[in-house]
Amino acid sequence: MDQTHERSFGVFKPVGHLVISFPDAAGAGAAAQAMQGAGLGADEIRRYTDREMIKQIDADLEHASPLAAVGQELNLVRAHRALATQGYHFLVVHVPEKGKHKIPAQQLADLARDHGALRAQLYGSFIIEEMIQRPDQLTQVGESPDRGLDAQTPSGLEAEAGARQRLRQGDNPSKDTG
Repeated sequence: MDQTHERSFGVFKPVGHLVISFPDAAGAGAAAQAMQGAGLGADEIRRYTDREMIKQIDADLEHASPLAAVGQELNLVRAHRALATQGYHFLVVHVPEKGKHKIPAQQLADLARDHGALRAQLYGSFIIEEMIQRPDQLTQVGESPDRGLDAQTPSGLEAEAGARQRLRQGDNPSKDTG
C-alpha cells in the first residue's frame, strides 16, 4: 500500500485492484493460493497483516489532504482500520484487464468469499464497488463524507460487520493478530 501511484489526495486508492479483508491470515493465504491456481501471477497479489495495515492507515490519515474527505476513499480507509484492529488480514489484488492473466474481478471476489473474506472492494477511477454481497446485510441507505460508509449493519459500523463475520466462523476476535 505504500505505492505513491495508488493514492488520491494522500489516501490509499489502488485503481484497478481489489482490496479484500479476511478474519485471519489463514483465509488470506488460502485465497491467495486459489487465485494463483486460477492463473493470477504471485506478483499481482500483495498481503498485509493487521499490524501492517494499521501502520499504513495511520500514516495515510496523518498525511491525508482535506480533499480526501470529498469521496469515500477516506471512509474506506477508516473501515479497513476498524477491521484491522480486530485482527483482519488483507489482500490487495491487481485485476488485469488484458493479457494472459485476465481474470474477472467478480471471479476473484468469489474465490475470496469462498475462503472467508468479509469484503472485496474493486477500486475504479470514479467508483469503488463492493463485490461481496452477504445475505444478512441490511439494505444500504446512504453514505456521505460526514456520515461515513454504510456498513449495512444495525449500528452502521464496519467493526460490527467484522465481529459478525468472526462469530459466523466461530473465531475469537482476539486470537490471530499477526
